[in-house]
Amino acid sequence: MRPAAFGPRWLRAQLTALLPNFATYPICVAYSGGVDSTALLTALARIPRLKLRALHINHGLHPLAKSWSTHCQRFARQLGVPLQVVRVRVPRTPGESLEAQARDARYAAFARELQADEILMMAHQADDQLETVFLQLLRGAGVAGIAAMPLWVRFAGGWLARPLLERSRAELAAWVSARRLNWIEDVTNADERLDRNYLRRQVLPRIRSRWPASASAVARSARHAAQAQRMLEELGRADVNKAADGAAVTVTGLRALSSERRANALRVWIAQGGWPVPDARRLEELAGPVLAARCDANPAVAWAGVVARRHADRLAIHAVGATAPDVELAWAWRTTPKLRLPGALGTLALAADVRGPLDLALLPGALTVRWRAGGERLRPHSGGPSRALKTLLQEAKVPPDERARLPLIFAGPRLIAVADLYSDVSIHASSRAARRARIHWRHP
Repeated sequence: MRPAAFGPRWLRAQLTALLPNFATYPICVAYSGGVDSTALLTALARIPRLKLRALHINHGLHPLAKSWSTHCQRFARQLGVPLQVVRVRVPRTPGESLEAQARDARYAAFARELQADEILMMAHQADDQLETVFLQLLRGAGVAGIAAMPLWVRFAGGWLARPLLERSRAELAAWVSARRLNWIEDVTNADERLDRNYLRRQVLPRIRSRWPASASAVARSARHAAQAQRMLEELGRADVNKAADGAAVTVTGLRALSSERRANALRVWIAQGGWPVPDARRLEELAGPVLAARCDANPAVAWAGVVARRHADRLAIHAVGATAPDVELAWAWRTTPKLRLPGALGTLALAADVRGPLDLALLPGALTVRWRAGGERLRPHSGGPSRALKTLLQEAKVPPDERARLPLIFAGPRLIAVADLYSDVSIHASSRAARRARIHWRHP
């Protein structure tokens, strides 16, 4: 049976299969202005009653970048879709791929801008998936790399969906052309010095001519790898839970694992915190020398703007150069559930969670966020005494440089939460609580 033609009806069915109540969630489209994202944004705009917006990332790497942003603003306005242009700075680190650095900057921007429980939709399609699998194989990737791009995954404070992975580039281009829609042709796509372009223009046409079903066959292999990866992640989560010490992990807990499970648990722990996963060399360094070092050595491994540091029996991770600001932020969480923190300190989000520890009915609408000044106290356990925050952090073996970065949440003069580590009993949910929530502290 031939698959249904691409369009709003097919897209609605595809999204419903991924998440039956998808239409109740806010949706944000990653809109580059290219043919694929033009097809996705247009089809979504024709599905009634969606809460839809778009983000366009301006990398500033091409002379036409400003005109591309202008095109995207104009096209989104014609569709009646709000669009935000976000300018990012892409570092040009010697020896590093500019493609990879631009991608990292783009995803970091999406993570910062995504709202709590919002679905970020990307227009990757079947040909992108085929290219990605080949590139990952050529780079010696493991199971996660061969699994390539998932249809649906948790991302920042919401989700990331790629509903077009079953459609080809040619199908989407034909649909857009038939409706006489304008899109951007990025001239850098013809630059065969870039690995993906060389693969797309020189290698894959020969493979398709010999094996016409290569895209669907490779996509099937990617799905098998994704199944195996989900099993590894499930095992990793169980291992992390056993070794967890707040947002950190214990060295003794990790040492109890085999070398393979230890590396897998570290990879899962880093990803769970919203941090970029390090390359194989740095991951081996974390799993080996860092965990084997003396208790008082305080070794550290840095990558991609973050650093993992061991302090006694505790391994923690934070952004490089993140320091405590001397400011106080107002947080009206009912209207702004996600609060951006200054500097490199990430975001605080209050997310609805049926198993969450907090009762929203007990939480004042106006909160303030500030950083340690000394003398703070809260009561973390029912029936227990009020405890000095300094003592709690010392007992948890939180390194001194991390303690200064923890955002503290106040209701008036009263400390009610310490990032996502501690909360005061005055806002704890009972079994009868109707609306429960959980605080997430995300680091960029």
